[in-house]
Amino acid sequence: MDCLDVPVTGLEELEDHLQQVVAAPDTELNAKLFDEVELQLTETNIPPIIPRLLPNLAQILLTHQGDPTILASLAIKLLRAIRFTEALTLASEDALVQALQSPAPAANLLAMTIIGKATKSPSDTAILSIMKPLIESFLHKWLSSPHVEVGEKATQMLGDLLEVDCDRRSSAGIDTKMSGLQIAGGMPPGQGLLWRRIFHDRDIYDLIFSLCSFQTIGDGGEQLDARQKSLAQGRLLRVLPRLSALDFYTVTHTHFPEIDSRHGVPNGEQGLLYFAMVDMVNKEEDMLMHITLIDLFVELLERMSTTELTKSTMNYLAHLVQIVAASDKTLYKSLESIARSPESSPEFVDLLVRLNQY
Repeated sequence: MDCLDVPVTGLEELEDHLQQVVAAPDTELNAKLFDEVELQLTETNIPPIIPRLLPNLAQILLTHQGDPTILASLAIKLLRAIRFTEALTLASEDALVQALQSPAPAANLLAMTIIGKATKSPSDTAILSIMKPLIESFLHKWLSSPHVEVGEKATQMLGDLLEVDCDRRSSAGIDTKMSGLQIAGGMPPGQGLLWRRIFHDRDIYDLIFSLCSFQTIGDGGEQLDARQKSLAQGRLLRVLPRLSALDFYTVTHTHFPEIDSRHGVPNGEQGLLYFAMVDMVNKEEDMLMHITLIDLFVELLERMSTTELTKSTMNYLAHLVQIVAASDKTLYKSLESIARSPESSPEFVDLLVRLNQY
């Protein structure tokens, strides 16, 4: 359909304006013109407008020194109609990395919107997994951004990406009993390539530990200050129950024991889950994170109670509960209270009883 069949007032003017900004990056953006066109966009007229506006929008975002919010808002709306691979022809991996590294949350959210399109199919997550610099920049922004909306979007998106990429044909002995974890629409199983990129790549695996460990609090280089460290820890904790229910083996094993050990995981223990639940948070000095840790530990057990667990998984969970409860009386009392509460699900109570018997 030609866009002339669905007239958009101001479209030609905006197209000319974008070309002027590309030629002269110091040109002031005409916010009124952007708003006028964006308000008229619909599912019907967006497709033919994309090639006229999106390439210039992507180029301007890389050089624009001012607030990119109106640029990103229009770009995000245009992107709704295209697939991940199509978006990559309009915004290169380097461009997405630059957008993620921007201090402006609007630019971060635009890049994440494009990355998030890879959740539409396992083949798209496989393509994404090849792009190590992009994955590294995404995870760094996820954990280091001070902006709540950026952190929340990244947390949700990371879970969605890894769920689509999960190879459920060999998912470490966990079968979901609840439909909430099943991929809708009969989507084929993933290849696990993104899981391997994150958990089998030394640089990326180390990045997550380094940004989340309370032992690495600092003000220089790549380190995070105390406030941002708490945000990073909370974001990791929020995604781990979901990932544990998808692939428990991967989150409880490591290919780099020296990284685990360097960040406090004792000899004989391993895995991102152990690190996060036992060694990551300074419970004595960060009370808010201690409360968050308790809440997310409970959520972890709730999620696992809706799965068919192998003997090795039960052994690991029982050991983890013993370690955590022995050093955290508040958490122990929380689990004890939940086990006695009539509002707790039978599956959850049954799991707590079984774990207590180990």
